[in-house]
Amino acid sequence: MAGEECTLIANKVSPVAPPLPRATRSYPLRGLLMNGTPIRGSSCVPTATRDLWEHLFDEGYRANVLIDTDNGGIIYAHASILGVASPVLKNLLKQSKKRGRRRSISIHGVPHDAVQVFIRFLYSSRYEAEEMEKHVLHLLVLSHAYVVPHLKRVCEWQLEQGLLTIENVIDTFQLALLCDAPRLSLICHRLMLKNFKAVSATEGWKIMKDSHPMLEKEILLSAVEAENRQKERTRKSNERKVYLQLYEAMEALVHICRDGCRTIGPHDKVLKEDQGPCHYTACKALELLVRHFAGCKLRVPGGCIHCKRMWQLLELHSHLCADSDVCRVPLCRNFKLRRRKIQKKDDIKWRILVKKVLRTKSISGAPFFSLESM
Repeated sequence: MAGEECTLIANKVSPVAPPLPRATRSYPLRGLLMNGTPIRGSSCVPTATRDLWEHLFDEGYRANVLIDTDNGGIIYAHASILGVASPVLKNLLKQSKKRGRRRSISIHGVPHDAVQVFIRFLYSSRYEAEEMEKHVLHLLVLSHAYVVPHLKRVCEWQLEQGLLTIENVIDTFQLALLCDAPRLSLICHRLMLKNFKAVSATEGWKIMKDSHPMLEKEILLSAVEAENRQKERTRKSNERKVYLQLYEAMEALVHICRDGCRTIGPHDKVLKEDQGPCHYTACKALELLVRHFAGCKLRVPGGCIHCKRMWQLLELHSHLCADSDVCRVPLCRNFKLRRRKIQKKDDIKWRILVKKVLRTKSISGAPFFSLESM
């Protein structure tokens, strides 16, 4: 099928938009759907007129063109209609030979029924839903090869709205590339990447692998790149969550040491029994960590991981604190004095962490995350 479709595509001429049919009245139908096609503007063709053109095609009254199709099929048509609807057919009719009083042209490479649906569309711009579902890929090729842009848009729209499946996405993607349909090819590409495992098991993938190995290689490379981008997005998302948790922990720490909450508070304040619920989600976990830090005998030198975590939170606070002279968080001033003696390399790491924490909070504006997940 692909070779014959390529032959059709190679015979196309420069695109020329077919003229619109004339009508005496205009029926505004903005925003409606006609035969599954979105209408832009107003419909200028009454239903009776379209029925008349379909009747002309069905009856073949005074038809002067014979269209030969696969398996010996013959379709009768009118040269004036074909020539106006398609510049390619117009050129073929000029070069065609006569059979008695009729001219003869051939359309091969697609089923006879698909050609019949195509010619009928040239008469009345109509199609049946079942016919479109069955022959949408053939009609896409015919509309491109014979320069019928309206039918081409209909085929693309129908594929986007549900006719595109995992089973036919490979064939559709190849035809979209051949038929100059960039939007459709992009939709196919996204569907392939989203369902890569299922798509790579289809018959279309196996055929493409044998006939177009370079295209398969490009799809595989894009799938790897998409997976790497997803991993990078996940990594950055998890990183932002950690920075937001750290920011919440810093605010909860200041809240506990300045105002007091639940079971821990400053020595010069009494906790209120009727105190409302705390809006700091990290407060409860941080209170438990502070209580452990105050009573632990191992501490950091002994290898207590909880004390080490509390120590790091206190040091991070000292880097964020603007005025340690009035700060009520323990060891804030001590850490600032100690910072003068530590290596410059370690101080740079803390500054980078502080910068990321502040930037993440200012960019996200999202609700805080619980410190318990840390």
